[in-house]
Amino acid sequence: MRPWLLPLLGIGLALAGCQTIPETLPEAEPAPAAECRWPAGPGDSLARVVTALEHEGFLVRHTDAPLGLVGAERARNTVYHDHGVDHLPRFGGFVLGGSGGHLASGVMIGIGGGIGPATHEATRIERLSVVVGAQQVQVSRDIRIFDWRGELRESRSASDAAFCRDLRDTIEAVPPQEAP
Repeated sequence: MRPWLLPLLGIGLALAGCQTIPETLPEAEPAPAAECRWPAGPGDSLARVVTALEHEGFLVRHTDAPLGLVGAERARNTVYHDHGVDHLPRFGGFVLGGSGGHLASGVMIGIGGGIGPATHEATRIERLSVVVGAQQVQVSRDIRIFDWRGELRESRSASDAAFCRDLRDTIEAVPPQEAP
């Protein structure tokens, strides 16, 4: 073995033992609001939840009756305020052109910008899970924003009190006999 390989081998062995197991599991931040859990009533069912979610514009992606789980999402176009430098005004540039078989170059001075606003259309995807148990109903929601290129720009937990109160009111407004 070559003597210069020994230090590299030692570093590799030392780094191999650095992996550790996390002490806690990841948690949603911010934590879901207390309003996102409420006691289950006698009329609460998956069918009622599905009807309420469809009324609110959600597309139900999956249900699992034994678990009492409904997964849904809704997407809408929104404006993403891109703060990239490619949208700043331009204060000059280099010009290359020609006429009559001659080639010329020069420097342009002026103020200009691109055509259109400095924002792009983005897609806001809202995902929702509702668990209807024997004792309680629980809601979990997250929101993701993808820019016009399809790149993830924002992802956050959005199980806030106002949304959960409104969803609970919508679910309770569905008459039990109307639910499929």
